[in-house]
Amino acid sequence: MARVCDLTGKRTRVGNNVSHANNKTKRKFYPNLQKKRFYIPEQDAWVSLKVATSTIRTINKNGIMAVLKKAKEQGFIVY
Repeated sequence: MARVCDLTGKRTRVGNNVSHANNKTKRKFYPNLQKKRFYIPEQDAWVSLKVATSTIRTINKNGIMAVLKKAKEQGFIVY
């Protein structure tokens, strides 16, 4: 499975490890993804999503329906 947030599309970024001697070697920065179940009262259903922890904070702030609506507008989910 790809390491991609289902709602925001956050994915692995590429960067460098930099040593004290300023040698650079490639490395990856992974998003902090968690599997989480969300209850959607409008549909009376539970949905399992793989989301970044920053997205969980956004859902706590704005609500699951607002975040789902925005993700659909941006093309991250199709339902």
